[in-house]
Amino acid sequence: MPSRLLIITAAFGEGHNSAARNLALALDSLGATTRVADPCLSGAPRSTRFLQWGYRLVTTYSPRLWARLYRSADRQDFSRSQMPLMRKPEVYLEHLIDEFQPDAVVTTYPLYPYFLERIFAKSGRRLPVFTVVTDSIEINAAWLKAPSDYFLVTDPATRETMIRAGLPTASIIDTGFPVNPAFSKLQPVTADDACQPFRILYFPTANPKHLVPIGRALLDASSRVRLTLVLGRNVSLLFKFAKQLKSAYPGRVRIIGWTRKVPQLLNTHHLTVGKAGGATVHEAIAARCPMLIHHLVPGQEEGNLRLLEAIGAGSLADTPAKIASATHDLLSDQAASWRRMKQALARHGRNAGALHAAQFILSSSQSTISSQ
Repeated sequence: MPSRLLIITAAFGEGHNSAARNLALALDSLGATTRVADPCLSGAPRSTRFLQWGYRLVTTYSPRLWARLYRSADRQDFSRSQMPLMRKPEVYLEHLIDEFQPDAVVTTYPLYPYFLERIFAKSGRRLPVFTVVTDSIEINAAWLKAPSDYFLVTDPATRETMIRAGLPTASIIDTGFPVNPAFSKLQPVTADDACQPFRILYFPTANPKHLVPIGRALLDASSRVRLTLVLGRNVSLLFKFAKQLKSAYPGRVRIIGWTRKVPQLLNTHHLTVGKAGGATVHEAIAARCPMLIHHLVPGQEEGNLRLLEAIGAGSLADTPAKIASATHDLLSDQAASWRRMKQALARHGRNAGALHAAQFILSSSQSTISSQ
């Protein structure tokens, strides 16, 4: 009988949702029965949408304020139900488990293991819990203190960070970030590519005042640059600025709104420019596509930048001048620096995290079921 796996996520940052969706794809391909749910959005839709709005506003326009809020988690005791806004999501999760009857629970959001601990204590029935840590290297206390059977992490350095924090070595599994399984089947641009033209994939933030200056910096860095703008869910806010850029550089700018083809886009471009979110950084790593970070949220995203730097696959370029300089440097000396980054990414070799995580979750949960 197929394993029944409940995957729970939260819409506070795309990394959680991306990891959940990709894990479901991988688990489904291996014959599991999965259900993906957001207890926050389903259990308390109004307050969650308000918090989402606030999260996007603060991380985009006041990242330093968010960093203070983020680090305040170190002083929180999440084992106690002391957050009124989270009571309805916890009740919803309890009903969901009762209805779906999963064999195990996979969570991509750090607060849910605390909910599960209280739910299991109440019901008297414990299920295996797999916590997918969507951050890298800089790991918040909410993850580190979470009651979980296993922690699935993005890379060896993150695993070492968590071991030093006192977590049991056997419980921390380095699977890689759960990127879309399609990445394992796609062929990236090769390190010996002629780079004529040099294709750059640019993911702007929701702040419209940055799009044109950053776009100009990239295009002015070299006449070889061809720019693909992915506006995503911000298309209505950003389109007129993107169109302005396209008009100023005829034949060199392509505009895309929301798309499901990010894996294909990353694998056909030479460079990614975006914010340091977990999903974007790890998708760039999976596609062996070097990355420049133009927006960094202090706290949760600092570790993603550190990982890129440790691999030798990217750097922070948070002003148009730095972006222009970095792009020019990548293309100088027959793109020697860019080629070194490509080779470093090939050595790192992380393009099948969801499949590796799915295989581990299935084998571990089935072993638990057999022993009961």
